[in-house]
Amino acid sequence: MAMTWRARLGAVLVAAAATLGWGTASAQEYTFGWNPRTGDAWVDTWLGDMNRYGARYRDPFVDEMVRYYGAPRDLVNELLGERRWAPGDVYFACSIASALGRPCRYVADMWERDHAQGWGEVAKNLGIKPGSAEFHRLKKGFVPSYDRWGRSITIDADLARDYPGRPRESAKPKNVGHQASNGNAKAATPSKAQGNGHAPAKSSQGKGNAASKDHGQGKGNAEPKGQGKGKN
Repeated sequence: MAMTWRARLGAVLVAAAATLGWGTASAQEYTFGWNPRTGDAWVDTWLGDMNRYGARYRDPFVDEMVRYYGAPRDLVNELLGERRWAPGDVYFACSIASALGRPCRYVADMWERDHAQGWGEVAKNLGIKPGSAEFHRLKKGFVPSYDRWGRSITIDADLARDYPGRPRESAKPKNVGHQASNGNAKAATPSKAQGNGHAPAKSSQGKGNAASKDHGQGKGNAEPKGQGKGKN
């Protein structure tokens, strides 16, 4: 009887783990896998980092898409939830749509149809060729998003003129610890390799926030004007 009871308990625990995703990589099994191929190695790297952030801190990630990229909240939640998109793909789709003045759903539909080509080809078909001035503006948009999240980011040579004094690309992005509550992402103390911590942006408020401290400088960068109040 004892062995039978233990066997039944084990079966129940295994079933629960499968349902809730304990000890599995199911949360990272995206519908389209993960292979962005934007045509820019720096962009690919940081979109991958967004996967880690967006999976763990969904509310501030969704708020960013809604308030600063004009995406409908229900669409972003649908993409991340039942359609199982990678957060990096959601970000890039909404970022491209915002740059084009198109609805995020329009670009999302194109990605679902043409994802096998990679983001570089999809963006080019939409008029944003990798390496162009328009594509460069997409890259610039990563930095204020990361500042609002209070998450560290390093820049490459292509962005050095846009963000002088910012830490340059010398290490792979690391998963900086956060504690999220009611849509606010709070940065915990980063590892030594990343220097000092950031002052987090409150994603649940419409008011603009000061950008997080820049590693290696010690002084915060103020968020650009024009991004003060967000719209749902």
